[in-house]
Amino acid sequence: MMKERLQKIISAAGIDSRRHAEAMITAGRVSVNGEIVSELGAKADPQKDVIRIDGKIISIENPSCYIALYKPAGYVTTLSDPQKRPTVVDLVRDVPERVYPIGRLDYDSAGLLLLTNDGAFAQKISHPGFRVPKTYRAKIAGRITPEELKKISRGIPLPDGVFKPESLKMEKANDKSTWLSLTLHEGRNRVVRRGLEAAGHPVTRLVRTSIGGITLSGLSEGQWRSLSAREVQQLLSAAQGEKGKNILDNQLKINNSRAVRVNRHHKYSGYKR
Repeated sequence: MMKERLQKIISAAGIDSRRHAEAMITAGRVSVNGEIVSELGAKADPQKDVIRIDGKIISIENPSCYIALYKPAGYVTTLSDPQKRPTVVDLVRDVPERVYPIGRLDYDSAGLLLLTNDGAFAQKISHPGFRVPKTYRAKIAGRITPEELKKISRGIPLPDGVFKPESLKMEKANDKSTWLSLTLHEGRNRVVRRGLEAAGHPVTRLVRTSIGGITLSGLSEGQWRSLSAREVQQLLSAAQGEKGKNILDNQLKINNSRAVRVNRHHKYSGYKR
């Protein structure tokens, strides 16, 4: 592995931000292979060199990371975009670990999006076979009738299958528009928009409000927070029923010390600032 700047290694290990890592280095608190390093340009090989802060060896292996993001409309759910549009990873640049989105939320939609660096977890949450419930609020054109609600609940045929919400409720309505709340156990591409449009009511605004019981509570558009160990287990339980309760902690590598904070790095308690 190529050598990297010490502050980058410390940040990538989830210990602190690069700015605070730089302060640690200049204060003479960091050593490499037993020698104190105080220059910011110093580099090390995280796989070969022994790096210590205040005499304690740091773990180079990145901890598993689980993020809840309130995605605004106007962002693509990818790591990069050939059209140079903003991506959801632009909103989590200050997350110490490299994370990627679980599933998709289309460009024009807003709401809850989960990101992680744990591939096994992402597979369980996104795979349709695990049937993790996702709840949406949809603003549709026109006033919907009770008969139309029943028709949608029975299922709307689409080219790739039937659009059939597990639950469907009308929240409020006027002559121009209606707000609906609906829950699905699938994630086909733009299925909510396509299904409601096929029912005669195009969607003008769509917000995903929850995934497996995890909600947008405490978040504003563009903000993120870390999921607690309890929330990660809750999602696994939603994905696998009773089986989720038996997932081994060492498989997930859950860091129970990760507090829920908005747009903050999580400081490793073994080191002082």
